[in-house]
Amino acid sequence: MPSPEHSLAIGPVRCAWFPYRRGEPAEPQARRWLAQALAVPEAALGLRRDAHGRPHLDPGQGGYDANWSHSGERLLVALAHGARIGADIEWLRPRPNAMTLARRFFTAGEADALAALPHDQAERWFVRLWCAKEAVLKAHGRGIVFGLERLEFSRDGEGWRLSACDPALGAPGDWRLHAFSPAPEYLATLAWRTPAPARVDDRA
Repeated sequence: MPSPEHSLAIGPVRCAWFPYRRGEPAEPQARRWLAQALAVPEAALGLRRDAHGRPHLDPGQGGYDANWSHSGERLLVALAHGARIGADIEWLRPRPNAMTLARRFFTAGEADALAALPHDQAERWFVRLWCAKEAVLKAHGRGIVFGLERLEFSRDGEGWRLSACDPALGAPGDWRLHAFSPAPEYLATLAWRTPAPARVDDRA
């Protein structure tokens, strides 16, 4: 297994990123790192996919959740304890149709915010926004088919802040996001939230 280029720990989340050969399945490489991170034999790593294709670690793994993403020649793998995790990495290739995609898939407010930026900045901000949205939706479990327009971000200093979302995603304040550049010409975002507390039936 290739050694990780680097790793990161923030809150309940650990992640690492690796060289990746485009066209190859990413799951075997992700499984190897997850097994090492959890100190279990790879054959004993309980990892399955649900009906929507999202990976899940078995409950016997001690309350951990995992997610991964690949783009270009990089693979990002994330592991979280006691939280649902989503990860997205994007290669900063030219995107001449970024504004067309923003108008089609993002909210009107997000598209307007991107359109107000100088052209040489708009593509990078577009990718950062795409990463943030996809990371949240991957943590949620449905991915972008759930609808990129069902969560809205606002510009906040040098990044994006989740300001509104569909109730199925919880409240914006439930989410934590960390955006970073794992390698030159790559952007990534981790998004996580702790499970909602169990409801107490007052009639009991």
